[in-house]
Amino acid sequence: MKMRPIARVRAFFGTMAGQIFLILTLGMSVAAIIALLVAEQTRHHDFERVRRQRVVASAVDIAARLRRDPARVEAMMAAHNIVGAYPAPNGVSLSNPDADLEASLKERFGIQSQPEAGQVPVGLCFPPNDRKDRAAGLVDAPRPDCWIVRFTDIGGQRRAMALTFPRIAKPPSTIFNPLYLLVIIAASAGLGILVARFVAKPLRRLERAAEAFSLSLDPQDVPETGPEEVRAALSTFNLMQRRARAGFAERTQLLAAISHDLQTPLTRMRLRLELVENVELRERLLADHHAMLTLVREGLDLASSAESREEWSMVDIDSLLASMVEDAQDLGAPVRFTGGCGGSVRVKPNALSRCIANLVDNAVKYGGSADINCARAGGRLLIQVRDHGPGIPADQIDQMFEPFTRGPSGQPGGRHGTGIGLTIARSLAMSFEAAVRLRNATDGGVVATIDMKE
Repeated sequence: MKMRPIARVRAFFGTMAGQIFLILTLGMSVAAIIALLVAEQTRHHDFERVRRQRVVASAVDIAARLRRDPARVEAMMAAHNIVGAYPAPNGVSLSNPDADLEASLKERFGIQSQPEAGQVPVGLCFPPNDRKDRAAGLVDAPRPDCWIVRFTDIGGQRRAMALTFPRIAKPPSTIFNPLYLLVIIAASAGLGILVARFVAKPLRRLERAAEAFSLSLDPQDVPETGPEEVRAALSTFNLMQRRARAGFAERTQLLAAISHDLQTPLTRMRLRLELVENVELRERLLADHHAMLTLVREGLDLASSAESREEWSMVDIDSLLASMVEDAQDLGAPVRFTGGCGGSVRVKPNALSRCIANLVDNAVKYGGSADINCARAGGRLLIQVRDHGPGIPADQIDQMFEPFTRGPSGQPGGRHGTGIGLTIARSLAMSFEAAVRLRNATDGGVVATIDMKE
């Protein structure tokens, strides 16, 4: 069943890579916007500083002229013969003086100058019908900025002037421009994806290695590459794998040794049982002896299945299944090959054959017959062995893989055998990184599935 887009998004952000991506994208976007705000504020201050520098430079120039020839300069200002400098209109108060501009003027003129300065509406500097400040042909051109500057000159006389400058349009802010925001978010998201993939890659390798270890008793060591912390984690994981394999090997060797050593006394026991004169007692004792011998032999099979050192090779699945079915039919077993899937798969051939054979034996013993087929789904190859028996209670399916667990007595062949056939099948499947599952078929019987990579 396919996941819905919303579910996929939630699943992605539930991963470490998704959370790193989200944190980096939001963090870098916010950081970039804050940096732009700081840059915008700096640009605003620079803009205002340039405007004030023009006023200071013009005020210093007019003050120098007034110091040399005050009468002539005042007459020229009154006649508008000095561009951008005029007598300040009477009665104009500075309701919002510019402290920074006044500080600059005080620095140039001295503390005793007591400057006052501020920008005022241009209408206070020029009468509405005054057109002398406009260029020819620009009837509707915007009026210039107007500044009122008052200061006390060296002679102690209070001076007041109106200074005008061509209006400079403040550059528009680009911070919240959709295009800029889109570029910031896209760049942050791209970098976030790269970093998230880089950080999550070693963890994915560790995840795959852990999954392989759960499916195989003989997994390969994980290459210890990457940053120091990653190498340390992978090294620890490889050490854990080696110790786990050593524990399995020790347990398996112990089981194999016990099973092997038991065969000799069991053989002597059978010879002595044959000498028992009571026929009924002899038959019962021989049956118990046979059960013990079967248990020992299957114990050896379980030990050998857990210690499979077979090499990997490519196998034609359809040919293998067809051959096994023919061999079983030659021995009189009710086994059918109902469908193939084509192609080859990389497995351990002997382990796969023994695994299938165990499942077929179980199906024939408990279900009366076996149907074998294979199929492909989602990059996996599924080999199914189905019987037509009464099935297994749903709450007991998982228990069937436990050693010495047998089917109910009501089943055909129920409670016979040692109950480790499925345990051996699962152990064999793990040796070639596969899994064995059981389920009840909808129309009766049990389906055993070997699930492995193509």
